[in-house]
Amino acid sequence: MKTIKVVAAVIRDGGRVFATQRGYGDYKDGWEFPGGKIEAGETPQIALAREIREELDAEIIVGEHLVTVEHDYPNFHLSMKCFWAKLADGARLKLLEHEAAKWLTVDELDSVDWLPADIAVVNAIKASNLQTEITSFYGRKDSQTVSCISCCSQSLHQVYFEESRSGYMLP
Repeated sequence: MKTIKVVAAVIRDGGRVFATQRGYGDYKDGWEFPGGKIEAGETPQIALAREIREELDAEIIVGEHLVTVEHDYPNFHLSMKCFWAKLADGARLKLLEHEAAKWLTVDELDSVDWLPADIAVVNAIKASNLQTEITSFYGRKDSQTVSCISCCSQSLHQVYFEESRSGYMLP
C-alpha cells in the first residue's frame, strides 16, 4: 500500500483551534486540520509553513510536534505529522482551497465531522487541554538558510530554530 507523508497545523488562537472543511477530492466536505504533502528536500516544518501559505495565504509560526498519526485509508496509508502553530503577527487566514472553516474550542471539537485520520489529532488536542505554549523561535542565534521551494523559488529565507525544540518559522 502506498504511503503518503503529510503535515498538519493545529493553529491556535487562545483557547481555540482552526479547522477547515475540504472543498475537493474523495473526502470533500470532511473536516481536517490544514496542511498537505511533504515535498522532496523539505523538513516537515518547512512543508507546513509552505502548505499554509498555499492553502490559507497566511504565515504561521510552527511550534512543537503534537502527534504523528498513522492511518490506513482504503487506497493508501497516511503518515501525518501534526504540529502546534499560531498565526504570525498581522497574518490573516484566507480560504483558497477549503469550502469552510471554523475556530473551535475544546468543547466544540466534536461538533464537526472529522476525517478519520484527524480524529486522532482531536484526541491529542483534548488530552493536551490546549496547554502547550507556542513559542516563536524567530530571532534565535542558531539558524540555517534554505531555498524557498514555493513562494519565490530563488530567494533564500532564514529558518531559526532551537535544537531542543522543533519550532520553525519563515520570516
